[in-house]
Amino acid sequence: MNRRWLSIVGIGEDGLDGLGNAARSVIETAELLIGGERHLAMIPAREDQRRIGWTTPLLAQADSIADHKGRRVCVLASGDPLWFGIGATLAKRVPAEEISVIPHAGAFSLAAARLLWPLDAVDCLSLHGRPLDLLAAFLMPGARLLLLTENGAAPAKIAEYLARRGFGSASLTVLEHLGGAQENILTGTAKDWPHKTCADLNVLAVEITDGPGLTRLAGLDDDLYLHDGNITKREIRAVSLARLSPFPGDLLWDVGAGSGSISIEWLRADRRNRAIAIEHKDSRRSMIAQNAAALGVPQLDIRGGTVPAALDGLPAPDAIFIGGGVTTEGLIERCWQALKPGGRLVANVVTLEGEILLVQARQSHGGDLARFAVQRAEPVGRFHGWHAMMPITQWSVTKE
Repeated sequence: MNRRWLSIVGIGEDGLDGLGNAARSVIETAELLIGGERHLAMIPAREDQRRIGWTTPLLAQADSIADHKGRRVCVLASGDPLWFGIGATLAKRVPAEEISVIPHAGAFSLAAARLLWPLDAVDCLSLHGRPLDLLAAFLMPGARLLLLTENGAAPAKIAEYLARRGFGSASLTVLEHLGGAQENILTGTAKDWPHKTCADLNVLAVEITDGPGLTRLAGLDDDLYLHDGNITKREIRAVSLARLSPFPGDLLWDVGAGSGSISIEWLRADRRNRAIAIEHKDSRRSMIAQNAAALGVPQLDIRGGTVPAALDGLPAPDAIFIGGGVTTEGLIERCWQALKPGGRLVANVVTLEGEILLVQARQSHGGDLARFAVQRAEPVGRFHGWHAMMPITQWSVTKE
């Protein structure tokens, strides 16, 4: 433990009174105390203890935290430092064997205790510094959400957002200053939310009973996307994503992204997933951004440029989907070289020239070839008949 020069201590609204002996000892023996203004105000000042308050941008200070190595440093954090807290940020910058963390009951735990909501059945999100559109992926009948909000005006904005998206009947509960002397609860529904402002320090609980929810499974309706005809149709999209096999935290390259449907549904599969959509047309990149926001994944990384050059410098992917540009010279090999071992590559084509390249790629790297022909029933006068879409040839392979 003597190697652990950096301690991160969670503290609640009850300040020192709510801390155990171990946390108090760390704070008292620290040579340097770092925290937000609110946290530092909870700790009596001492002449022999230096203090540093977080400033904006916080990441710049976090990047320099290792400069203090060799001293006993204590960072104060709200509640559980590793749940949307500074602890997760510092853990990326300091080796684990040099850090000790003493958590406090966090806002999510306290809110769940007040509401008697089992945390294993709740989605917990932070909207602090993040777009409201992140909510869209979690809005469905039966959902319970606990949200860390930006400030006192945020609950009213979230209520308006929910009502606009068809969830006006959702029950909202604002829990202010949880665990402190000023703790308070405000309630209402999204469509009739009566509280223009709340305390800046709040957690918003959302309970949805009905509304237009969307599945997290692949194959959303094509009409949910803005597109110019360049879209992987829902039936083929479902098959393609099944072969891409998204695992939590995996990174996807969506090459020739078109409407962004593949990368969007990849991200919807798990909130830890990451995706980069590469599309050279400005108009399509604009549509991808709108689709991503509407479907709850505004974090989608959208890149321009011409492939394969546009792939230079991108982080190595766990999976690659080539939906357009297969016939571009060198593209398949460039993608294959970038793919991590164990990574999955799926390429779809509709042309004979594209098929030839996929056959050659299979000969070089193995994998499977499949052809999918989809027909949809459409009106024929007073009746209905089958309308055939262009057949898709698909190459899918896992890199050994």
